[in-house]
Amino acid sequence: MNTPVAQIGVAVLGSTGSVGESTLDVVARHPQRFRLVAIAANTNAAKLARQILTLRPAYAALADPAALPQLRELLGGAASGTRLLAGPGALEELACLGEVQCVMAAIVGAAGLASTLAAASAGKRLLLANKESLVMAGPLLMAAVQRSGATLLPIDSEHNAIFQCLPAGSVPGLPPAGLKRVLLTASGGPFRDLPRAALETVTPEAACAHPNWVMGRKISVDSATLMNKGLELIEARVLFGLSAQQIEILVHPQSIVHSLVEYVDGSMLAQLSAPDMRTPIAHALAWPERIDSGVEFLDLLKVGRLDFAAPDLEKFRCLALAQAAGRAGGLHPVVLNAANEVAVQAFLERRLNFPGIAAVIEAVMERVSGGAPGGLAEVLAADAEGRRHARERIFGTKRTGSVRDAHA
Repeated sequence: MNTPVAQIGVAVLGSTGSVGESTLDVVARHPQRFRLVAIAANTNAAKLARQILTLRPAYAALADPAALPQLRELLGGAASGTRLLAGPGALEELACLGEVQCVMAAIVGAAGLASTLAAASAGKRLLLANKESLVMAGPLLMAAVQRSGATLLPIDSEHNAIFQCLPAGSVPGLPPAGLKRVLLTASGGPFRDLPRAALETVTPEAACAHPNWVMGRKISVDSATLMNKGLELIEARVLFGLSAQQIEILVHPQSIVHSLVEYVDGSMLAQLSAPDMRTPIAHALAWPERIDSGVEFLDLLKVGRLDFAAPDLEKFRCLALAQAAGRAGGLHPVVLNAANEVAVQAFLERRLNFPGIAAVIEAVMERVSGGAPGGLAEVLAADAEGRRHARERIFGTKRTGSVRDAHA
């Protein structure tokens, strides 16, 4: 006779984004194993309202309190069983709920830092999709995990692939004996084969049309600039205790090999799957077991070929800037991330052209000191300074100027 498995309480922070929606899909496939306790979004009240009405979680939160009246109006009295929260501390409150054992941290950007740290400090199983938490405050996050005994499982397909290729029992932040290097794969984005000169006039719509993955607008632009891969490089160093020399980036257009780990004996292990975030999500939710993710199984005969190439660092300057920030360490990654978030938003608003994203980041990196962070206050101060310099660079006194204002 099989013993019933106790349900695991799950909170999905960032439930309205692509990773959040994929998490909800996997959780719904296993009602005997998982119970959705809480969902949260940054500002998207409309989609959060639809999720509340469909899923009936015990808690729901909006990081932006200004969006709460809209959420209440959309719900009317139809979701009386769901407690609504809003404001800067709402996401942290959900991350620390006693009935929650597993937290998906999928709020995009620096906005997800505080709730991710809260989940780590509370000793939860932390499914980390918010890469900016490690980029901005990696040592602080890893220290919180160690103090509380939390379980940190990476959700980025590349880092999840590396995790799967490491020996069982590997310690977070420490490379296992015999590891030589890891190879992070990048699709190359929608502009992989576009001539460099043509990048001057690409549109936000084109940048968000990723050839392989379904993602949100910000991360889609990061993929198009290859900044996403640069942030993942910094993230990998923190997660696995690697030096810059132990990480290589390969452009892999098919997005089938999600990353590789090479050992000193010449062995190279890789994790392959269809480009669908439900695979790493299901792996992390059930680890160390395996469960159905709902993803179509990989047909290598249909794939036919796997190609690899070196990235063009002159064409994709954001990757080179991220590599430099990773080598410099300290607060440099914080400033890099802050400038990138501002520049990407300006590009999406058509206030900046595509090459201007890298130009803004480079200008900000030259202006801001990157000393060692003493704590969260220093991280947040560097983030604010980086954003201020980026806005000054983009807008100056011409806040309604052309999209080329910052690409001098």
